[in-house]
Amino acid sequence: MHPDLVIEPEDVGADTQLLEAIAEWCQRYTPLVALDPPDGLLLDIAGCAHLFGGEAALIADLATRIASFGLALRVGGAGTIGAAWAVARFADQAFVESGDERAALAPLPLQALRIADETAASLRRVGFKRIGEIMDQPRAPFAARFGSELLRRLDRALGREREPLTPRLPVAPYVAEQPFAEPITREEDVLGVAERLARRLAVMLERRGEGLRRVELLLFRTDGNVLRLDAGTSRPVRDPREVRALFVERLAALADPLDPGFGFDLVRLNVLAAESCPPQQATLDETADDGDVDRLVDRLSARLGARRVSRLVAQDSHIPEAAAVALPAQAQCAEAENGWPAFRDFRDATALSPRPLRLLSKPEPIEAVASVPDGPPIRFRWRRALHEVATAEGPERIEGVWWREDGGAARDYFRVEDKSGLRFWLFRAGLYRDMAQGADTPTWFLHGMFA
Repeated sequence: MHPDLVIEPEDVGADTQLLEAIAEWCQRYTPLVALDPPDGLLLDIAGCAHLFGGEAALIADLATRIASFGLALRVGGAGTIGAAWAVARFADQAFVESGDERAALAPLPLQALRIADETAASLRRVGFKRIGEIMDQPRAPFAARFGSELLRRLDRALGREREPLTPRLPVAPYVAEQPFAEPITREEDVLGVAERLARRLAVMLERRGEGLRRVELLLFRTDGNVLRLDAGTSRPVRDPREVRALFVERLAALADPLDPGFGFDLVRLNVLAAESCPPQQATLDETADDGDVDRLVDRLSARLGARRVSRLVAQDSHIPEAAAVALPAQAQCAEAENGWPAFRDFRDATALSPRPLRLLSKPEPIEAVASVPDGPPIRFRWRRALHEVATAEGPERIEGVWWREDGGAARDYFRVEDKSGLRFWLFRAGLYRDMAQGADTPTWFLHGMFA
């Protein structure tokens, strides 16, 4: 019947990606953007419309820009989600003033209430085709025959019942943005704008006694693409220069150079997480303050990734491989909470022998020969290389975890130095005295190396 009709298979994944991309771009108007699959978006523009000259001007600007991307759309605005949805799909007008939803919805078909097709067909069979025809009907018979969902949709569209909007992304507590009449393209300009926006955010943060812990930079391109860059900090900060330094590293870490296309016409800086940041007394001399290490950690984390820059946190265990755990260096961990003060007190009280700075990820078995069963080794073979021991210190005994069945055998650790000057940390797992009770033969392992 239609030989010129072109048919393509439906690609749900591609449609979803396109909808997500449009939703990302729509954040230039409001942070409250929700998906309405398969082909719709919901924007809460309350409190944002005045930035664009009012609701009608915002809707007109949005429609013009999306049409310039080569996309066809229908857009509608109203005081309720249900009325806006109905106007966008079934009405000719683009905007309904708050309080005029009843008059705008009355001539629209029942499908505009977002009800199931079966419910709409049942209503048509009994003579109801328009929304206005059911507005003033008795509610009890309608609920009994067509279900409560019909009346709930009607109440939400008319504003009698509040309908929540769940945004696709959490709303940032602090936001600053800068639009441009002429798009910017240079990386240096982007960094300069980020610093200016951070200066504006610093005033808001200082007023509430907070500092940012996680910040996000959004770059809106004129062709609709949006670039997101986020960075974290080790401690709450408000200094705009530190924020700029973070994004210098983030831009340097991009796999591809920053591609502005035809330029960025809007730059936004969001504070995703903030914490209390009381004022601090500045030093009177020119010595470095305590934040230098944190700033170094922040810049390394921004360049390499937060998971690749870690710190060791002491754990409540004497087993060397379980005595510390590596956590992201930017994770909140106060000096009094990371366990090292208690470890130092224990080391000083017990005269604990020095530990190597580098441990193997897993102790490796070795072949060792000792002059006496419980004594230090006189030679050992590790990774096919034979080492003759020149001197040894030990043992330092570390018992297994007694309250667990798989706590492991006792370990006797030795510090040894071979004839070439290399120093190792070895241990013998198990005791010869336990062999009489059926224990396995003790075995030797190499656990670490000293510098």
